[in-house]
Formats: sequence, structure tokens, C-alpha cells
Amino acid sequence: MKKQTTLGELEVFDSHTHFFSHNFFSMLASRSPVLKDTKDPVGELGRATGLDMPPETVDEFASIWQDELDKNSVAKSILMASLPGDELSVAKAVELYPDRFAGAFFFDPIGQNALENATRIFDELNLKLICLFPAMHHFSVGDNENVKAIVGLVRDRPGTAMFVHCGSLSVGIRGKIGLPSKFDLRYSNPFEVHKLASEFPDVNFIIPHFGAGMFRETLMAADLCPNIYLDTSSSNKCVKYEAGGVDLTQVFCRTLDVIGGERLLFGTDSSVFPRGWNQEVFENQVRILDEIGISQQTAKAIFGGNLRRLLESK
Repeated sequence: MKKQTTLGELEVFDSHTHFFSHNFFSMLASRSPVLKDTKDPVGELGRATGLDMPPETVDEFASIWQDELDKNSVAKSILMASLPGDELSVAKAVELYPDRFAGAFFFDPIGQNALENATRIFDELNLKLICLFPAMHHFSVGDNENVKAIVGLVRDRPGTAMFVHCGSLSVGIRGKIGLPSKFDLRYSNPFEVHKLASEFPDVNFIIPHFGAGMFRETLMAADLCPNIYLDTSSSNKCVKYEAGGVDLTQVFCRTLDVIGGERLLFGTDSSVFPRGWNQEVFENQVRILDEIGISQQTAKAIFGGNLRRLLESK
């Protein structure tokens, strides 16, 4: 399945899609001080946020996402379990549609039995990316022994990678249901990823959103470590944090100049319905890269080829 664009036909593999399952919303609602004691917490969450709540069964929701990819001519997508404990939902979707989805999972490396849990998820559920959120779970990526042990798991499992969220972090839905976001941005520096990536040169790391407002630091880390990849997902409003009025076109130009196109992974950060897959993000990035004048070969790499190569078994 290919999309016809101004950059030619592209076989799109989205590196960043959140699989907000019914179980995800149920867990979120159970933590909400305003929803946890209601008769229908998930339904109330939908009414509070204006979002379409997914069907209760993963089979139905996975089918909805497959139809969404079909509608937008997207070949494949990474589906991310977006709370620790919801990885079974993503694993089921991947099992049902292995040609359309690959799996990723949120993980707290400082939780109880972290190494055993990560090992089980990789080996039993066949997921590809372990996603760390240092600001959310309050830990140092570069100096945590649990993290290093988990990196060792990835090193021993070809076709897997580490995803580390850096920079600005906000989860808008939390505020709407009375959940505080006690994040600590002191742990969000991409230099922490550089420390780990330089220590484990045979493990691949992904920093999403061009560093989410820490673009300069992200670019420095990726320049120094050829095993650091950047994903292009979200609307990238974080460019407002950059000095000198940098826009997304300049972000792409600088990234291509520093690390080339071989370590850029297209992503949308799609997540909720009724919006579904974020076609607007795709069109904006196609337009920018077309104006920059990248080759069709580079376009094919960014919009899917690099991610396929990253997840291939060595």
C-alpha cells in the first residue's frame, strides 16, 4: 500500500501511534479523583474530553485502526501501549494484524521487578520498542543501573530498540480529569541519552519529536552517536522554544545537514478518535521536505525505509 505524494509514491510506516485501548482509558479513569467512583468511568471520561471511547475488545479496536490505515493509505504503524500495564492490548493487536502493526510499550524501569517484567514483555509479547519517560517516572537515563540492564535486554534482542522521551512533556487529557502531572524536566535532557548510547553503541535509541523543545541538545547527541535516531512526530509546536524563531522547515534542514536522512523516522503521534490518523502532520512534512528538495530515495527512507531497517533482525 503506497501513498501518492509530491515526493513520489511512499510506503508509509508511521513510527509513533498511540493505541489508546479501552483498558488504557479504564486505568486512567481509575486514577482520576473525579471519575473513579462513577458508575461508568470510561464513558464519563469520554464525555469530559469529547473523545470517542474505543470498544471494549481489542479485536474491534485493532480492526478500527487497520481500517484507519487503509483509509489513509498507510502501510504499517508502530502501536504504542501508553500506560505501563496495557502492553497486552498492543500485543493482541499486533498478533491479529502482524503485517500492519508493530508494538511498543511504556515502561517504568524503577518499578518493582523491572528487569523481569521487561524480559517477559519482550519474549512473550513480541513487542519491538521499549519506551522510557524519565520526566514522568523521575529517573536518570544515563546513571540508572536498571536502565542499563534493560538496555542489555535490547542489545540481546535483534530488531528491538530503546525509545526515550526527552524535552517538554505534557498529557492534556490528565488535566481534564483532575490528574496532576508531576513530571520533572530535569531528567529530560538528551545528553542523558548520549551517555547511554555511547556506552552501548550496538543498541539503537529513538528520541521523538526532534527532542520536544531540546532540539540543539538532541542534534548534538545524534551527531556524536550514530545509533541515535530521531522521530519527526507531532505538530512540533515545541519549535517555539528554540532561539531565533526556528520553524519546522529549519529543523528539518539542520537535521538533514547534521545527520542526513538515514536516521530520521516519520511519525504522526496519532492517538485519539474521532480524529484518527493525523493526515495533517503527514501532509505538512511532505510539503516541507518537497520544498527542501530531498531526493525520492531519501523520502522513501524517512517515511518508512529507515524504520523497517531498524526493526529488521540483525
